[in-house]
Amino acid sequence: MPDQESEIQRLESQFPPVSGSAFAAAREKVLASGQSVLQSEGGFIYRVFPDGRKELVKQIEAPTPVTPGTKLTIR
Repeated sequence: MPDQESEIQRLESQFPPVSGSAFAAAREKVLASGQSVLQSEGGFIYRVFPDGRKELVKQIEAPTPVTPGTKLTIR
């Protein structure tokens, strides 16, 4: 029987692909209902409409590159 730490690591390793699938499904559900979604792309936030149009909302800071396992302190 696996110990608790290895079970936690196993569950944590499943989180990224599962969460990505959940967000993609939610995005498609919203678009299918006729509503728009916001997405970030290339340092900008866009409103994306069900017909595929994109409307620029605002410019944002570039993402901070992070190496997996690194801990960041947010002030």
